[in-house]
Amino acid sequence: MRVVFLGTNGWYDTETGNTICTLIDAGPWQVILDAGNGIRRIEAPLGDRDHPVQLFLSHFHIDHLAGLHVLGRFDFPGGLSIRGQPGTAEILTKFIAPPFTVPLRDLPYPITIRDLDEGTHHVPFTVTCRYLPHASPCFGYRFELEGRIVAYCTDTGPSDAVVELARGADLLIAESALRPGQGDGGWPHLNPETAIALAKAAGARRLALTHFDAWAYRTLGEREKVQEEFMESFPGLVVATDGMTLGL
Repeated sequence: MRVVFLGTNGWYDTETGNTICTLIDAGPWQVILDAGNGIRRIEAPLGDRDHPVQLFLSHFHIDHLAGLHVLGRFDFPGGLSIRGQPGTAEILTKFIAPPFTVPLRDLPYPITIRDLDEGTHHVPFTVTCRYLPHASPCFGYRFELEGRIVAYCTDTGPSDAVVELARGADLLIAESALRPGQGDGGWPHLNPETAIALAKAAGARRLALTHFDAWAYRTLGEREKVQEEFMESFPGLVVATDGMTLGL
C-alpha cells in the first residue's frame, strides 16, 4: 500500500503546492481523499482502474472541491464513486453542473454519488465516518484496507473523534493549517503540536501532516522547520509536500 500526496495546501494554490488531495493505492482499491486542485496529478500514480475509483469528501469548502471541474479530462474505466456526509449528492449535483463546469451526465465514465451517515460502512472495504469540529460540518474517516488502517482528519480542531478514528492506525493523515504555537481564532484547525498530541493519544504509528494554510506557510522551508522541530517528539512524523509518496 502507498499514500500519494497530490495536493497539500489549504485555502489556495501557491508555489508551495496545490490545494488538498491525497491518494491511497491499496491493491484493487484506489481511494481519493478530497478533490482540491491537486487532483490534476491523479492519472500518473493511479493503480488498478478496473474497480471503481472511490472519492471521499470531508466537506464542501472550495479548497476541497475545486478540482472537480477537471473530472472531464480523466478516464476511470471502472467508474467513479463519490461519497461524503449527508447532503453530498444534492450539493454536487448542483456544483458539477452548468454554469460552473461540465455536468455529470456528460462525463466519459459512470459516476455515482452516495451520502454516508455517521458510523461504520462496508463499501465494500470498511470505512468509519465521524463529524469533526469545524466552521461547517466536516467528516473525518477511518479506512481499513489490505490489512492496514489509515485515518484522515482534516479541517478540524482537537477532538475525541480524531482520536477515535486514529486509534491504533498505521497512519494518521492530519491537517496542520496553523503554525507552531498558533491558535485557531475561532475557526477550528490544528497546529503541529495538537496534531502530534492527537496521534499520540490514539497510538497511531505514523503521522503525516498536510493541508498547510497557504497564508500561514508561505514557503516549503517553513514546513521543513516543522519536520526538524518535531521529529524527535514523534519519530513517525512526515511533513507532506506535493508529489510525495509514502509506503505502508
